[in-house]
Amino acid sequence: MHEKERHRIILSAVQEKPVVTVQELVDLTSSSEATIRRDIAALHVQKRLRRVRGGAEAITPPQFVGLAGRPFSVNETLNASKKRAIAREAVELCKDGEPIIINGGTTTFQMVHFLTNRRMPIFTNSFPIAEHLLKHSKNTVMLSGGTIYREQNIILSPFDNDVTRNFYARRMFMGAQGLGPLGLMEGDPLLIQAEQKLIDQADELVVLVDSSKFKQRSSLILCGLARIATVITDEGIEDREATMLENAGVTLVVAKSQVRNTEESSLQA
Repeated sequence: MHEKERHRIILSAVQEKPVVTVQELVDLTSSSEATIRRDIAALHVQKRLRRVRGGAEAITPPQFVGLAGRPFSVNETLNASKKRAIAREAVELCKDGEPIIINGGTTTFQMVHFLTNRRMPIFTNSFPIAEHLLKHSKNTVMLSGGTIYREQNIILSPFDNDVTRNFYARRMFMGAQGLGPLGLMEGDPLLIQAEQKLIDQADELVVLVDSSKFKQRSSLILCGLARIATVITDEGIEDREATMLENAGVTLVVAKSQVRNTEESSLQA
């Protein structure tokens, strides 16, 4: 990851929590501890944050505590072609007229490009997803209510009696911070609470993750593998990870990111 992107993530993180540890920043940026310490030192000298023992804090303490995780705008640039291929496979599972839930995220956002000519009720907690579908499709779109988290571009409600409970979906599509033997993992308790409510409203859970997510871990488990119907990922998935899903009874779909490029080359020829 480029230095400017790392600095952006670090500065965003310290504005969302009182103190951010070096290890948290290592996980967010997928960088080494030494690199993060150098970044913190450089930003401290520039007076853009304050270096503290084991981490960093904002010069001005945050008034509003945000969510753990990278900003949407940063995540959107990572593994973009793989995410688009995964999203294309996800939309292949959709049928016109069937209600679906699309949880906010940069991989699930890519589904909007393939939903343009579809006609179905869609519930989402994502502003970018709702906005794109309203502008470029005839799908019926319903947004959840709650607090807007600008960095992640999602809306989360802390209340049980919100509109989520009134929407039924054939399938829910979502990403995750990590995926392992214990199931789906997320990095923030509020995300866990909101996403569990959404999962309860769907018959099937379809997880969209690029292969790097199989190597990422978190202290918070969203749900076990038994709740997942299908996992869509890219060709980077390893055999042991595919076996793990197979043993859990999860259907695995591997998206080929080169399909579109091959088709385009054939047309040009």
